[in-house]
Amino acid sequence: MKIGLYFGTFNPIHIGHLIIANHMAEHSDLDQIWMVVTPHNPHKQKNTLLDDYHRLHMVHLATEDFPKIKPSDIEFKLPQPNYTINTLVHLQEKHPNYEFSLIMGDDNLNSLHKWKNYEAILQHHHIYVYPRLNSGELDEQFVNHPKIHRIGAPVVELSSTFIRESIKNNKNIIPMLPHKVWEYVEHNLFYKK
Repeated sequence: MKIGLYFGTFNPIHIGHLIIANHMAEHSDLDQIWMVVTPHNPHKQKNTLLDDYHRLHMVHLATEDFPKIKPSDIEFKLPQPNYTINTLVHLQEKHPNYEFSLIMGDDNLNSLHKWKNYEAILQHHHIYVYPRLNSGELDEQFVNHPKIHRIGAPVVELSSTFIRESIKNNKNIIPMLPHKVWEYVEHNLFYKK
């Protein structure tokens, strides 16, 4: 089985995340997409970052109607701070019959050469890249790389930061969140201050 790993804080998960994940599930050779919720790094002060389990629960709410998209808390159980290479090694040991690939935007691909052991990631894993606006010039080593696959997903320029700011300023963000996620955020008064 081919699994695409889509990492993020998902603070909160929004329709942009779902559009990308669903596009990868439906228009690539990946069988499933795992939304890997990145835990709060205890060494960083992030007052706007909700508790790990609230963010995981929102990913559950957002993906329950998408059988090919699954929430994952795999990084909650790994030592912090965590690196993608460690997560990939852990997953491969746990699921030796699965093939794990990364999903990332153009902007992240541009900084891949700064990642810990990025050569090992590229040697053992495929990367599925979706377009972003203003992603800059691509590092030449990645231009025609056989492990890098460009998927023409819709460009969705929507950010969780923008959504949090809008909620704080009492703006209507209902169209930007899956309905059950919006209800959960509203019920718990998240991001209000």
